[in-house]
Amino acid sequence: MYRIGVDVGGTNTDAAILDITQTSSPLRGLLASAKTPTSPNISEGIKCSVEQVLTASGVDRQGVLSVAIGTTHFINAVVQAQGHQLARVAVIRLCGPFTRQVPPFVDFPARLKQIVEGPVFYLDGGIEIDGREILPLNEDEIKATVRKLRKACIDKVALVGVFSAIDKDGINERRCKEIMLTENPQLDIVCSADIGGPGLLERENATILNAAILDLARDTFNAFSVAIGELGLACDLFLTQNDGTLTDVGTANQFPIQTFSSGPINSMTGAAFLASVELKGVHHEKQVLVVDVGGTTTDVCALLPSGFPRPAPSFVEIGGVRTAFSMPEVLSIGLGGGSYVEHDSSASSVTVGPTSVGNLLRQKALVFGGETLTATDIVVAAGKAKLGNAVNVSRVPQAVISQARAEIKKRLQAAVQRMKTSSLPVTLLLVGGGSLIYMDQLDGVDECIIPPHHDSANAVGAAVAKISGIVDTIEILEGNDAAKVLRDTENKAIEVALKRGAAKEDIKIVELEQIPLQYMTTKAARIIVKAVGKVAIGKAHSSHKESKEFQKEAGKHKKTLSSKSSITPAPPPKTPASVDILIYEPSVRGGVWSLTATDLELISIGTGILGAGGGGPSYLQYLDCLSKLDSEHPGKMRVISPKAMSDSDVCVLGVWYGAPSVSGERIPNGSEIRNAVEWSVRASGCAKFDAIIAAEIGGGNGMSAFPTGVFYDIPVLDGDHMGRAFPTIGHILPYIYGAPITPCAISDCRDNAALITSTESNGKVEKLLRSVAVELGLMTGVSPTPLPGTLVKRYCVPNTISQAWYLGRAVRRAQQLKVDVVESILDVNPGKLLYTGKIVHVQRDISGGYTMGTVTIAPLSPEEQDLSHTSPCPWQPQEQRHLVVPFQNEYLYATFVDSGCEDVICSVPDLISIIGQDGQAIGSPELRYGLTAHVIAMAAHPLWTSEKALKVGGPAGFGLDFQWTSIGTYKEPRSVIEEFDGKNPS
Repeated sequence: MYRIGVDVGGTNTDAAILDITQTSSPLRGLLASAKTPTSPNISEGIKCSVEQVLTASGVDRQGVLSVAIGTTHFINAVVQAQGHQLARVAVIRLCGPFTRQVPPFVDFPARLKQIVEGPVFYLDGGIEIDGREILPLNEDEIKATVRKLRKACIDKVALVGVFSAIDKDGINERRCKEIMLTENPQLDIVCSADIGGPGLLERENATILNAAILDLARDTFNAFSVAIGELGLACDLFLTQNDGTLTDVGTANQFPIQTFSSGPINSMTGAAFLASVELKGVHHEKQVLVVDVGGTTTDVCALLPSGFPRPAPSFVEIGGVRTAFSMPEVLSIGLGGGSYVEHDSSASSVTVGPTSVGNLLRQKALVFGGETLTATDIVVAAGKAKLGNAVNVSRVPQAVISQARAEIKKRLQAAVQRMKTSSLPVTLLLVGGGSLIYMDQLDGVDECIIPPHHDSANAVGAAVAKISGIVDTIEILEGNDAAKVLRDTENKAIEVALKRGAAKEDIKIVELEQIPLQYMTTKAARIIVKAVGKVAIGKAHSSHKESKEFQKEAGKHKKTLSSKSSITPAPPPKTPASVDILIYEPSVRGGVWSLTATDLELISIGTGILGAGGGGPSYLQYLDCLSKLDSEHPGKMRVISPKAMSDSDVCVLGVWYGAPSVSGERIPNGSEIRNAVEWSVRASGCAKFDAIIAAEIGGGNGMSAFPTGVFYDIPVLDGDHMGRAFPTIGHILPYIYGAPITPCAISDCRDNAALITSTESNGKVEKLLRSVAVELGLMTGVSPTPLPGTLVKRYCVPNTISQAWYLGRAVRRAQQLKVDVVESILDVNPGKLLYTGKIVHVQRDISGGYTMGTVTIAPLSPEEQDLSHTSPCPWQPQEQRHLVVPFQNEYLYATFVDSGCEDVICSVPDLISIIGQDGQAIGSPELRYGLTAHVIAMAAHPLWTSEKALKVGGPAGFGLDFQWTSIGTYKEPRSVIEEFDGKNPS
């Protein structure tokens, strides 16, 4: 009984055939492998490779059980925005009045957007996070929408329901699809619940892309199926998915987006299989890393005890589109067999990579008669391999050989250190055609295994991939047996795997993640479970025998494909990323700063850093600001100095109030804050208001004033009332110093509003707001009573929008110049680097609606310091203690820990921010094991240092029993308005 794996890459197509009855043998049952150039017609390349392994192995073709194929064909169509291969897609959101703030396609690259963007419909439907319906489906509305789609000649639909992950009864997306197909059976409808979990924008984007490539997928899979049939194989056909598991052709035909990038993980799973890791299991006393060395890059990933690669966090971009998929975490460095080796005349300085001759190694390398010194030449010159003509490298100076060899070891060492998951010894699995550059034992590597057929690990990985069942859901744990909820979720994942063709006796749970949801008054969690099992013999859900059905489907859609070729994509507009940040200057005239897309990008980076781990996500608010900037007249989104306010001017304040776990799914309508402002202004008796100020500069709320300012055509003040982010309304500085907080309004977009006219304390205001917010779905706008200019100027932290802008510019400049990002940040903003290390432990829990927890950071090894490109803090060389940072949404304090003794080095109200190697902030929900983190601190504004303020925003305000000690002297941030006024008249 045999299985065949195929991996279609951009340059080569690899194939391998295995005898599954011999997987315990030294060669793991691998009978033959082949490598052929990838042809323009990929099915022909597949046929050629498979024919070679069939011939070489001499097996009876009737004994072949399955062929599994991994391909990058679909991602290429998206990345290259190929109009003739992508269909136009309509988007239907089941959301009631919500989600208008960030419309579909908003973050698509311009060229891709022009090709796939279809009409958008906002219909009744959707679910709240607690399971209540936002609105029931409206059948008449749905049928009218289908008629509009027919009139527009659109047959591809992305159907996206708010919180579809908790729609266990199918009352939204599934029911809506049924109604639509009854009205028009020719529609291709992709439900977002079948594509991804919570996170509406990322799930919607993936759903749109899936719908856009449906026709291409049908043609492609049909071609695969026909090719397998022409080889005389009557077996099951599978596709490898992004997470390294298999999907049957019928499922892939519906959800092709889940197969777009399986090459790297195929190599990793293939390496584990060939090296017998899967058979032996990963011992608890060791950790296993896979190093895949190609011609240009080296990919490194860590294997979990399950034998699967460690998953990557957060979102994944496909062709510039932000999506959420289960993908392996892979570190890629510019080092491979074809890497250039460059040196000066004295050989005192030698570099290896990142540039490479790539697939021209046999034309350009010295050992093959070329004129370029490569890493492969160094291996041959060092006597570590016999390849080509060694005479050609005999004149390479010994000093160059030694230094290049040392540089290769240093870079491999740093990559391995970076991807280690613990201090345990490492077992290294080395695969790939360029693996010969591994010449020297690495420190901390206990053993290095180079398995047989290591250069075909990707095809082997496809052949041995398993079938998975994944459940990604939100569960209310309050009042339920949490253990039973987890068991039920695990059983659902097992059922999915069984239905898709996994062998029951082999299924096991390989991933289980429970993520507490913050700001929820009832205990709730997002639960992600993955079950996997070997393919059951003769029980695949779909097979090659269904090829006639695919042919029929492909033929039905050929007209759509050909009609797309007439579209000529427009050139993409200039985006913030394409602006030269080294010479960019903001537009400031007469004391008024008119914001641009570049300004917004920089401010969004800075607000993340100033969020101190909290403040809510910035990305959706950034997109909202961009859309308002584009839709309004230039100059309406503007910033002025607080000094420009007269004492009698009136300033309003509006903030988002709720839960980040809701804001990313039930995206706001966009009117919530201004509705609250209207109620607050009306209740306070103000005749007019002249400006708006942010309550907190940290996180998404740091940018929330911009759309409101545009709506009312009023300026935003360059400042805020915290100088950072804090978790409650009571942390807004004017209210700490006795300014009135009431009347305070809270509102949604459904004509629901509540007015708190009087309370005994600011803490009571917080409790009342929280109870109303829960009833309204935990995403609302809040606006306390407007304040006169005298109080605003007295209690604001000035120039914090400027501060965010300068921080963002420092990060972007560091990225462009390839310099130390922490030094760049501290050059423009006074502060201290407290620690640089690797996160080794994260503990979280929910208490009182907040995410409580700690993160533990360990010092970097010398090799990891080399890879971090950041100078250690002054005491780092001798400081071997771990740093622990507790958090309550925001980071509270930082303390060295040694043998149970704590040494607090910084605490609230001083600002603690944790940033990654790219300079982007790492919020408390994003902390995870293995990340390299820089912990920086900034001094609090003097308003926070009084006895009154410290009782609220200092250690005592968070129940901590130590005294605050300042991290340093506060320095007022520079003003963009003062620095650039009149310099850029455009």
